[in-house]
Amino acid sequence: MGSYAYKYCMCFTRKFRSPDAQPPPDVRAAHLSYCPTSSSSPDGLRRFLSQVQGESPADIDRILANLAPTSTGHGIARLVTRSPAPAQPTLDDFFGFLFSPDLNPPITNQVHQDMSAPFSHYFVFTGHNSYLTGNQLNSDSSDVPIIKALQRGVRVIELDMWPNSSKNNVDILHGGTLTAPVEMIRCLKSIKEYAFCASNYPLVITLEDHLTADLQAKVAEMLTETFGDLLFVPSSDPMKEFPSPEALMKRIIISTKPPQEYKEFLKVKDNQNGSGNIADLPDQGSLRRIDSNADESDGKDELDEQDEEDSDEDDPKFQQDTACEYRKLITIQAGKPKGHLRDALKVDPDKVRRLSLSETQLAKATVSHGAEVIRFTQKNILRVYPKGTRVNSSNYDPLNAWTHGAQMVAFNMQGHDKALRLMQGFFRANGSCGYVKKPDFLLTTGPNGEVFDPKASLPVKKTLKVKVYMGDGWRMDFSKTHFDAFSPPDFYTRVGIAGVKADSVMKKTRVLEDQWVPVWDEEFTFPLTVPELALLRIEVQEYDMSEKHDFGGQTVLPVWELKQGIRAVPLHDRKGVRYKSVRLLMRFDFV
Repeated sequence: MGSYAYKYCMCFTRKFRSPDAQPPPDVRAAHLSYCPTSSSSPDGLRRFLSQVQGESPADIDRILANLAPTSTGHGIARLVTRSPAPAQPTLDDFFGFLFSPDLNPPITNQVHQDMSAPFSHYFVFTGHNSYLTGNQLNSDSSDVPIIKALQRGVRVIELDMWPNSSKNNVDILHGGTLTAPVEMIRCLKSIKEYAFCASNYPLVITLEDHLTADLQAKVAEMLTETFGDLLFVPSSDPMKEFPSPEALMKRIIISTKPPQEYKEFLKVKDNQNGSGNIADLPDQGSLRRIDSNADESDGKDELDEQDEEDSDEDDPKFQQDTACEYRKLITIQAGKPKGHLRDALKVDPDKVRRLSLSETQLAKATVSHGAEVIRFTQKNILRVYPKGTRVNSSNYDPLNAWTHGAQMVAFNMQGHDKALRLMQGFFRANGSCGYVKKPDFLLTTGPNGEVFDPKASLPVKKTLKVKVYMGDGWRMDFSKTHFDAFSPPDFYTRVGIAGVKADSVMKKTRVLEDQWVPVWDEEFTFPLTVPELALLRIEVQEYDMSEKHDFGGQTVLPVWELKQGIRAVPLHDRKGVRYKSVRLLMRFDFV
């Protein structure tokens, strides 16, 4: 039992006793039921893992192996011994195991989904303006945020390419702003070094191309020399179907618009052959690119007829070799919508592509053409990016994009807001590999062409019961006066669902005063109509009567990945970095 002394009124001292974490009633009951000290059967813990925790036989064997004693220590290892008749774990050992996030996590840390489907069948952890260290107007460009993103498991890195001041090399910066540049080659070298530090699944580099033809040739040379065999070069053009993440393991793939010169080359070749097929090519845009944040729809069904920076400055001279060298490296052909939205969303049976929409354009598109958006994403890739007014690097709610099948929901990773926490939590799924398989209902079409309707009124498919037992670890990770200068903290927990509108809700426990180890023991029920896209939000706050409540930790967990039973849930700071000790003991059950 710990004791904490706090000064108040300058000269007086108050002492508070803070008991050590004690097993809640449900843990005591489970231990008594499955591991009674009066029993000599060694199978109690195995039965508990199977019947209460719902672990598979293979996972049970793995857990028991991890708990086996070693020559270097005991502690929690006393749960399993190598003696012919192992002793039952004590209540303290049993509780220690359950309250350990590493031994008893709330979700699996292994890749377990089918990774052999086409790339378009997966949501992908996607960054926006990945090189910026801060806001979108005057922060520095650097390879450091790129490295941090890759260490977090981000699988799509965006680079805005511009000529340097001498027009003889390539810089990365946010064009039309005061952001300071960084050399492209520096970014590429860092990408190569850290590309697969968190995941072996493919890394996509989306290039916003604002270059002349000679600099495009320089980029092609940089890419091939820097990445070597890591760089995936497609064997066919166009591709009828994207390869799978499994087929692209430890490969780097490029996504951008084909250059204008390549279109001219195809046009000349087409005219020479007399085939007349050039009319079937999509308008891929000009050599120069506009900034991704500037392309906003006016809200009508008409989209921009041309990019804002289509200009007479583009080199009109046909440069076949340059265009082909640069073009052949592009695996995912990209483009922005032009003309009618319904035309931009047409599915070509003979080729796949990537379409980019701003969050504003997507919101309007899902209202007027929601079914077409979903049909498009069943085969093609849709990238959504923040609107240009988010100069502070904030983010948007990703749920509308996900419920319509958008694979690349691009986020500012330096934003550290609620939306980014949802993104981080979503991609904790599937072993945090950066790829999450889309649910089947987003990949199938009915006999009459019908697809999933996120706005439809749906019946409850599954009910999640969440019990918040207790929390601990703040006394180890924070100073005793971090939350309150005069007393221990007054914690409460907020628990809720982020998902489709019908499922979204937040609830909270009561406030427990002056407790470093709060024990709430409260249960909440969440009926879910679309559990496949639901996220469990968990946040601890410290109640403050006179000021804004203090932040005590948060996490977001994909509901479809939750392990049933009593689980230890580690909490993270506002940026998504896991605390060393802070965690909650919770129970999850599906009914």
